[in-house]
Amino acid sequence: MTDGIVLYDKPAGITSHDAVARMRRELGRRKIGHAGTLDPFATGLLLILVGRATRVQRFLMALRKTYEATARFGAVSSTGDPEGEIVATGVVPSGDLELPTGSVRQRPPAFSAVKVGGRRAYALARAGEKVELAVRVVEVHRFDERWREEDRRGFVIECSSGTYVRSLIADLGDAYCEALRRTAIGPFDVADADPGRIIGISDALSFMPEVRLDPDDARRASHGGAVAGDAGGAEVVRLTDDRGLIALAAPRGDGLLGPVVGLRGQS
Repeated sequence: MTDGIVLYDKPAGITSHDAVARMRRELGRRKIGHAGTLDPFATGLLLILVGRATRVQRFLMALRKTYEATARFGAVSSTGDPEGEIVATGVVPSGDLELPTGSVRQRPPAFSAVKVGGRRAYALARAGEKVELAVRVVEVHRFDERWREEDRRGFVIECSSGTYVRSLIADLGDAYCEALRRTAIGPFDVADADPGRIIGISDALSFMPEVRLDPDDARRASHGGAVAGDAGGAEVVRLTDDRGLIALAAPRGDGLLGPVVGLRGQS
């Protein structure tokens, strides 16, 4: 059976783990994962990884994300979303807001999946324990207001991996993220979501730079050996030959490319 990626449009009310479990039952495959958690209240694109596609999880998780967010002003939520304890403040902005872009210092919310001492932060928070997470720097490439109506405004946000949109919204004032939809992950768009289609690994990774190898280097790379090649400034490239995809490789700094994920024989 094909190993690859499924573009899945997650509905509200289920976890990313639930979505993976559904696909595991439908495909009859045990080795299935995903690349990037969506909160239960959120909807949109989830990359489901099937078979050996789970090996490239970290590279897919590193891709920038695009979201459509609805912010409700004049109230705050203990979780930053509709599932928390909501307290109305009545403080609603009337004019344009300063929307941060570029490098943004952000503290992940206590109700997040970040691990603290081996446990998820949200589990600690729900148990009543105080959770203080370290500030991180994320990149916000685009933060545009698209509409406003009474105490609600809609935004489109394009950001780096690891960005908490709930925190971006909460930092705008007395507000929380009422609705959130992920519309894109790197080159993948939710408009192309189809739970019945597995995109083969070679096609799914075609957005990465390619380095073509001759037969001798291809044989060496397929066994994990480094080969000569220019990554062109990329952090990771595809190694291919006439038979297709061999591996993903990273530059070593000595003019060689070292395979980091072997994929020979995958579609």
